Amino acid sequence: MPLDGNGGYTVRRYTLDFDWTAPRTPFAASTTIDATATQALSRFDLDFAGNALREVTVDGAPARAVRDGDELVVTPARPIPHGGAFTVRVGYTADPTLQRHRGDAIAEYGWVPTPDGTVLYPQPDGAKMIFPVNDHPSLRAPVTFHITTPPGLGAVANGKLVEHVRRPDGRVRWTYDSEHPVAAQLIQMAIGKFAFVEGTGPHGLPLQDVVPDGLVPGTKAYRALTSEHLTWLERRLGPYPFRRYGVLVADTDLPVALETQSLSVLPRADLLGDRIDAERNLVHELVHQWTGDSVAVRRWSDLWLSEGHARFYERLYSGTHGGEGFESAMRTAYERHDQWRHDDGAPAEPSSDAHLFKQMRYDGSALVLYALREKVGEQTFDRIERSWVTTYQGRAAGTQDFVALASGVAGQDLSAFLTPWLYGARTPPMPGHPDWRPDPVQD
Repeated sequence: MPLDGNGGYTVRRYTLDFDWTAPRTPFAASTTIDATATQALSRFDLDFAGNALREVTVDGAPARAVRDGDELVVTPARPIPHGGAFTVRVGYTADPTLQRHRGDAIAEYGWVPTPDGTVLYPQPDGAKMIFPVNDHPSLRAPVTFHITTPPGLGAVANGKLVEHVRRPDGRVRWTYDSEHPVAAQLIQMAIGKFAFVEGTGPHGLPLQDVVPDGLVPGTKAYRALTSEHLTWLERRLGPYPFRRYGVLVADTDLPVALETQSLSVLPRADLLGDRIDAERNLVHELVHQWTGDSVAVRRWSDLWLSEGHARFYERLYSGTHGGEGFESAMRTAYERHDQWRHDDGAPAEPSSDAHLFKQMRYDGSALVLYALREKVGEQTFDRIERSWVTTYQGRAAGTQDFVALASGVAGQDLSAFLTPWLYGARTPPMPGHPDWRPDPVQD
């Protein structure tokens, strides 16, 4: 996705103002971007797709704005000097039906309507359908959300509710602060008839689930497992990296969960069915808070670090909580690995954007981590994992960063071992399992 993200400036904060009216109904919106120029700018780009543009100002003065595909090219009245702070305000009419489709695990993304509101699915590059943004997985900034709703509707977003004001006309303004910088693909803002279910996790961590009113009783049993999941993961990955956590239950048929930062989205079906499947999805999205959210990917070809870790610990947990055994799942992945390489590219080298969120980035990438554990031993592997999420907490990191860190922790150069696993056309032998064989590749 080479056109996503823009150079020339860094964003210090986004302030999003949404004046919501009704499902599938356009509404007034604005985005204010506080930024700093990293070079002299006579113009700059924002990622922004669809939505009816109304006005653009830079430092309060009208600016020229031209659409160029999914780019909004902004020319300020006066050039911005290198190092200069500037503020962009984009007023527009938001279209809460705006979606795009992918042929991989993401499916539909962008705005996802619910019976009485919306949830957001911005991954991988759908944030530009929601607000003007510098949309790259390695770039993040704190976000303030101002969401105004009709009476009877609730609103939620990443982070902490800092203000809740009822206006004279009965509409309610909800203000949230993300508390931590957020990558655009991990933004969440949902509106609906919600119950806010409070709880406490390990070490007093504030928990808050956001649940459509009619789904509170039916989803309670599985949502109540979050504290147990946090305890299990903290033993392996160290302290949870954010100030709060919760599950947002999406009243939608879209069968996709998403690790939006500090507030994971799970479709209602995930929490109304089988416990084993529910726990796999709950643990998967929770793992992402460490790997993918706190430790961001440097570029999209590093996605295996995010999805592979989430699938690895999901499988590891499920294997001791009623699901398929961990080693059995890894052997199945090994048997299919050559086919996945053929179809979708190696774990760290996807064959195309269209093949990004395919099985190779999930079970195929979890298998790379399993191979590493078999190579260095479980104790050393656990030290690598803790070091990874600690060293890069709050930062972006890539494949070569992981290889270097793993080598340093293990006290041996692992590049010759990991490179064929991550980039090779064929699956290497699995350490400790000489009897494992990949299935023949079918064209």
